[in-house]
Amino acid sequence: MRATVVAVSGALALSALAVPAAQADSRDAASIDKPSVAERFGASSAKSAFSTAADVPTVSNVTVNAGKNLVFGTTTVKTFNVSLTATHASGIADAYIDLWHGTDPVNDIDGYFPPNEEAATCTAVSATTSNCKLTITASTYDNLLFNSLAGNWHVTAAALSNDGEIYLNDFYKTHKVQRAAKLTVNASPEPVAKGKTITVSGKLTRANWETLGYSGMPSGQSVVLQFRKKDSTTYSNVKGIKTLSGGALKTTVTASTDGYYRFTYAGITSTAAVNATGDFVDVQ
Repeated sequence: MRATVVAVSGALALSALAVPAAQADSRDAASIDKPSVAERFGASSAKSAFSTAADVPTVSNVTVNAGKNLVFGTTTVKTFNVSLTATHASGIADAYIDLWHGTDPVNDIDGYFPPNEEAATCTAVSATTSNCKLTITASTYDNLLFNSLAGNWHVTAAALSNDGEIYLNDFYKTHKVQRAAKLTVNASPEPVAKGKTITVSGKLTRANWETLGYSGMPSGQSVVLQFRKKDSTTYSNVKGIKTLSGGALKTTVTASTDGYYRFTYAGITSTAAVNATGDFVDVQ
């Protein structure tokens, strides 16, 4: 039985989740098998009766990938750290963290990043508190078959005390899993006379996890044109523009001094932020 927070002890019936996923292109999606808390920690660890919420470990500092968004291109294989701090009067024996996508961990799950290790590495900082770490490996090819998986994923956090009490929260927090973006820029003509018009064009694309290629972003995405002088290291905003069909970008500015133009995109929930490499313009 799962809920937002579950306090568990006693002899627990083992249950498994096996939700078949569809195919994307020629890739076959393996069945998603997210373990129950009893399967993860072992029913033999539990005690003989259900405990109250006050009896279970407390969990804090749940961290995924050092707090950074998880960004996947078309060939990305990423191993990242997950960790938490757990406290219980008897001390901490083990911990568990995973990421999953869907609305319900039992009945509606279509994406899952399990930990690599069978048990967490828990380092005691006191008789009651431990910092526990695991790693997760995920790849575009194996784990992200559909573009609809981009966005906020749920983070499951669990901890097992030395005397068999279990904390479990399948909705502890969320973490962004995003499609990688690419951004190009071209400023012309080069060189250009001072006071003349410079046309700055480019294109914003993002990883398509279903085709394993890059496709243009929809029209209406907000992008900012920036400029930095030749001898400066800092870009300043010039103007904001919107993407056209297929992610195309085009705007004009007046030539004033030598420097670099670039587009910058702040990203959205499903798509990562990206900066174009600056294009130098010689103003004569």
